[in-house]
Amino acid sequence: MFKKLLMNLSLLLIVSMLVAGIASAHVTVYPKETTQGNYEVFTVRVPTEKDVPTVKVEVKFPLDAVAVSRFEPKEGWKYDIAKDAAGKITGVTWTATGNGLASTEFGDFSFQGKVADAATQIVWKAYQTYKDGSVVEWVGANGSDKPASVTTVKAKAEGAATTDSHGNVTAGAGAASGASESKTPLILSIVAVVLGALALVVALVRKRS
Repeated sequence: MFKKLLMNLSLLLIVSMLVAGIASAHVTVYPKETTQGNYEVFTVRVPTEKDVPTVKVEVKFPLDAVAVSRFEPKEGWKYDIAKDAAGKITGVTWTATGNGLASTEFGDFSFQGKVADAATQIVWKAYQTYKDGSVVEWVGANGSDKPASVTTVKAKAEGAATTDSHGNVTAGAGAASGASESKTPLILSIVAVVLGALALVVALVRKRS
């Protein structure tokens, strides 16, 4: 009885490890959470799940959620940008110029974009092409075998700091006002000390005279 229970537990452990391995092998875009209006650097992590290399990765950008503007060069890969009639970037395709990503490898592909002010999530549809010509479409719903990666977008707090296109932090109007108001007590304290010192000096002068 004990031996059978031990075998069942061992089998359950193996299955759970296999499931965890499959789940962790999805094409994923980081960060998984951002804020409305932010300029963000996004990174696509691509693991190879087959015995043949990954040689091409395509990602489509939802224009209602993010406006992509720049790409980080990656050694051993070239990239081609897709645009619509208005000139907006709608997607990118990275193609290996060498051997690509082998079965024991993964690659990170980075780009910068501005999160839309009204976005609530960014759904990244990705297409992974292997050297044998097969394509894995990471476009499904959450919980499916091949889900699209999703970045959750938080609402920006009123007056909260945001980042500009250079990655600098910019304080909102409310934050700037708050900083100005926070200096007021300090200024009043300094004025009070100065006035007190002047009053003491005047009192000493009068006493001597």
